[in-house]
Amino acid sequence: MNLHEYQGKELLKSFGVKIQEGIVAHTAEEAVAAAIQMKELYNSGWVVVKAQVHAGGRGKGGGVKLAKSPEQAGEITQAMIGMQLVTPQTSAEGKLVRKVLVAQDVFYPGANEPKEFYISILTDRGRGGNVIVYSPDGGMDIEKVAEETPERVHTEFIDPLLGLRPFQAQKVAFAFGLSGQAFKEMVDFVQRLYAAFLGSDAAMFEINPCLKTSDDKIIAVDAKVTLDDNALYRHKDLEAMRDTDEEDPSDVEAQALDLNYVKLDGNVGCMVNGAGLAMATMDLIQLSGGEPANFLDVGGTADAQRVENAMRFILKDKNVKAILINIFGGIVRCDRVAQGVVDAYKKIGDIPVPVIVRLQGTNADIAKKIIDESGLKVMGAVEFQEAADLVSKVLAS
Repeated sequence: MNLHEYQGKELLKSFGVKIQEGIVAHTAEEAVAAAIQMKELYNSGWVVVKAQVHAGGRGKGGGVKLAKSPEQAGEITQAMIGMQLVTPQTSAEGKLVRKVLVAQDVFYPGANEPKEFYISILTDRGRGGNVIVYSPDGGMDIEKVAEETPERVHTEFIDPLLGLRPFQAQKVAFAFGLSGQAFKEMVDFVQRLYAAFLGSDAAMFEINPCLKTSDDKIIAVDAKVTLDDNALYRHKDLEAMRDTDEEDPSDVEAQALDLNYVKLDGNVGCMVNGAGLAMATMDLIQLSGGEPANFLDVGGTADAQRVENAMRFILKDKNVKAILINIFGGIVRCDRVAQGVVDAYKKIGDIPVPVIVRLQGTNADIAKKIIDESGLKVMGAVEFQEAADLVSKVLAS
């Protein structure tokens, strides 16, 4: 689950990580009031207005602008709210901006020059632990840095048994060329950031830029946070931050129906039980000349209602030219799946695409009888290859 910048910063702040403060605004009037409040708090009339969407590279798309007065903050917000923000990380259609963050200006003058760094934390599945990725060259062009000067991007693997060691946080500060108070601040920042990563069961933190201010403070100017969906049951407060407006509507609906669904760009809808069988089925479709239109796992306890819901869901995709139902009845009973297919036909009415059903396992014989006696135009298969041949046949016709 992705968080907005302001939500990610709230999470970091709760673990003692220093952040660029800000106030969320949904209208130009709210932005003006927020800018006035920021001026009173931080004695600066300048603020930064940031579009709040689930995408990086907002600055390149015009989603981050400096305002030198509350009135200008309102004008910028007025222009941003309702715009389709296109960034290197969005589709061509972009993301609709519904709110902005009016943030403090942290690039204030002082004894030293401000400096931007890059820090992220994620899981290295190959090594079975978390890793800190960091670079002294933070900012909007971090992708260019990684591509052209990869030696400027460093990694620090964290032993899952030992956790983050103090010397590892110090290595980050040394790599950034820091000393004195800024060095101490960075060591503390990295340690608190890692504690936040573990404490929130995050999948990824990306702080870009992580800023050394002109008075040697270390703060998170941006925060891209992705949480592990499988751990949200332990964090109801974080789960409440979910913004369904930023998600694909089909994903939101699938979750409401308790379906494990991922939309793809192909022409053959899949309904399968079990992730492994689902992956094998998508391979089968590909080898048969088709392209999977989705990953859809109805789960090990699928009943007739869930199968019907899955059928309706698949049929909403206008690119689907055929549906392959491939069920192995271990826990789930094949006769329940067969009944769900029949019920779906009766309730939905005319299903405009061919349906291929392969049922193996518990009560497969009963399931075959249900399908055969239904009088429906359903093509049955017993073997995997047989299902593949039927997919090829219907796509060719």
